[in-house]
Amino acid sequence: MPEDTLTITDNRTGISCTVPVKNGAIRAMDLRQLKTSPDDFGMVTYDPAFMNTASCESRITFIDGDKGILQYRGYPIDQLAENCTYLEVAYLVLHGELPTESQLHGWTQEVAGQTAVPEGIERILQGFRQDAHPMSVLASLVAALSTFYPEAKNVHDSAVRRVQILRLLGQLPTLAAYTYRHSLGLPLVPPDASLTYPENFLSMLWKKSEPYFQANPVLARALDVLFILHADHEQNCSTNAMRSIGSSLADPYMTMAGAIAALSGPLHGGANEEVLKMLDVIGSTDHIPAYVQKVKSGECKLMGFGHRVYKNYDPRARIIKRIAEQVFEVTGRNPKLDIALALEKIALEDEYFVKRKLYPNVDFYSGIIYQAMGFQPDIFTVLFAIGRNAGWLAQWQELLTDPAQKIARPRQVFLGHARRDFVPIGQRGA
Repeated sequence: MPEDTLTITDNRTGISCTVPVKNGAIRAMDLRQLKTSPDDFGMVTYDPAFMNTASCESRITFIDGDKGILQYRGYPIDQLAENCTYLEVAYLVLHGELPTESQLHGWTQEVAGQTAVPEGIERILQGFRQDAHPMSVLASLVAALSTFYPEAKNVHDSAVRRVQILRLLGQLPTLAAYTYRHSLGLPLVPPDASLTYPENFLSMLWKKSEPYFQANPVLARALDVLFILHADHEQNCSTNAMRSIGSSLADPYMTMAGAIAALSGPLHGGANEEVLKMLDVIGSTDHIPAYVQKVKSGECKLMGFGHRVYKNYDPRARIIKRIAEQVFEVTGRNPKLDIALALEKIALEDEYFVKRKLYPNVDFYSGIIYQAMGFQPDIFTVLFAIGRNAGWLAQWQELLTDPAQKIARPRQVFLGHARRDFVPIGQRGA
């Protein structure tokens, strides 16, 4: 019998079956041959929240949570963050290889040429209340783009797909900046194609009456690195939403609106805002021991520590920690950083947290940086979405070109009533 197989014995019937193992996995459909009778549907797996189910084969992102490894297309995240721009990483994630100098120049120019949004988008934006949450507004505006680009529905046309990818890479920062300016009651600032990707975004956010906005290069680079760190992260909640919606062949704007909606939840994209709230509650380094005791007793949670995938130090957190120091040299030191550093030191040494593998994750320091750069907390997840844009598009494109993929349709384990007959209302009990 080949070694790359798995033999399963069904103790209900005594029947055994042998299924192939490929890339460390078995196909769930192979379990359907395990039946108790000819009319039995067959065995299914029950896996709430997809804790141990692979829904696709992918070549984009590799994560080893036990070892703290994150790689895009084989390249370690620290090397990419150190040496690349976000658009260079976006090219890598989408095309599979790092661009040549001429390819990167052309790619950058193409994205810059797609930063202007349709005129009607501004009118739609004005219909939102100023206090509307930016993520709700962003999801709505991205969905609205579908009405301006009807050809985007031709998702199997590679040339059409490429145009939509360029549009979303170019226009999402514009929509994000417009959303933020609207929330502050400020006039909108159009994109400037002469600026780099992060500089243009900062210009659309912060430009006032000056004829030319000069972004601080340290802050622009910090933002670019943060975009890189968020570019993709395997099959997380929003990426799974992107793939699931995309499997219906919805256009990329409607599909990404769904991914943005998934990211808006506090369990996914809002964790860095929760870290800031926690640091505010702690107040000073003197109060850390008392707060840690509350965490141990279950009275509160240690936000920004632990991760569904990483059971080691999140490699992105190490990079962000370095970026924080660079940012604070420009903005002035945020007192929250001292609390964060002291809290991290205790958590990394305390047996309670070490035993539970509660290491700092990417959200622990990112919110502190965003706040130091002048962003309000409700925009943090929007910044996350700008970075994740490239990964969503790469995953969507990979889905559409994978012949094994069909429309997503999970099974269920039904626990409801068996068949029963209707009872007229006058005959029903209380």
